[in-house]
Amino acid sequence: MGESTEEYLEAIYAYNERGESAKNHDLSERLGISPPSVTQMIKKLAGEGLVTYEPYKGVTLTGRGMAEAQRIVRKHRLLERFLHDTLGLGKEKVHVEACRMEHGLGEEAAAALCEALNNPKTCPDDGKPIPACTLNTEDCTHCKNIREDGRQLQLLTQLSNLRPGEVGRVAFSRGAGNASQRIMDMGLCQGTVVKVVKAAPFHGPIEVSVRGTLLAIGRGLAEKVFVEVKDKGDKPTVDERQKLAVK
Repeated sequence: MGESTEEYLEAIYAYNERGESAKNHDLSERLGISPPSVTQMIKKLAGEGLVTYEPYKGVTLTGRGMAEAQRIVRKHRLLERFLHDTLGLGKEKVHVEACRMEHGLGEEAAAALCEALNNPKTCPDDGKPIPACTLNTEDCTHCKNIREDGRQLQLLTQLSNLRPGEVGRVAFSRGAGNASQRIMDMGLCQGTVVKVVKAAPFHGPIEVSVRGTLLAIGRGLAEKVFVEVKDKGDKPTVDERQKLAVK
C-alpha cells in the first residue's frame, strides 16, 4: 500500500473515529490537496473496497479500510509516545515527526515498540486512544513469542467496524465474565463466518448473520470480537455461503 493511500485512510479515520463521515472539502484542507484530486482518490479507494462514499454525506471506511487505517494510526500514535516519553520532544512536535516515520515502520518493529513502551493506551499530543493490538495475545511477552515464531499477521479489525454486506471470520475475542459468555453464547467462536446485515451509524447496534441466524449485537460487545476481513473481490466459499444463509 502506497504512502499516499495510507495518508488518506489515516485522515478519514480521524473523522470516523469521532463518529463523523469525512467530507471531501475537509480532507482537501487537512491533506493540502485540491478538491478534484481528493474526489479522484476517493473513487479509487472505493473501487478498492477501502471506503464507501455517499454524495453530500461523506466518506466512511469499510471493514478492510478500517483495519488498514488502524494499523497505520497505531504506528503513528506509538511513535508519538516514543518521541515524547523517551526522546523528550514537545507535544507540539511529535505529530509531524511521527508522520514522517510511520510509513517506514514495519509491523514487527511496531510490536516491539509497543512492548518497550509498556503497551500505552493513548497518544501524548491530544490523548486519543491508540488502536487496539490485533494480535491474539495475552500480554506483551506472549506477543513477543508470536513475533519470534514468525507467524503471519492477519489483517484484523473489530466486528463493530464492518459495514452492511461485509463478511469476516472470527479470529478471537477479548472480554471477561459476562461479555465473554455472551460472545460464546452467540456462537462467535474462532473460525466462525459472520456477515453484517444492518448497521446503525457509528455507535448504534449491528445485525449480523451467524450460521444462518440473525443476531442483534450492541457495539460495545461487537468491539470485543476481532475478525479477519476479506479482501475486495473475495467470494465466500460454498461452505461459507451455506453458513451465512439466513433461515
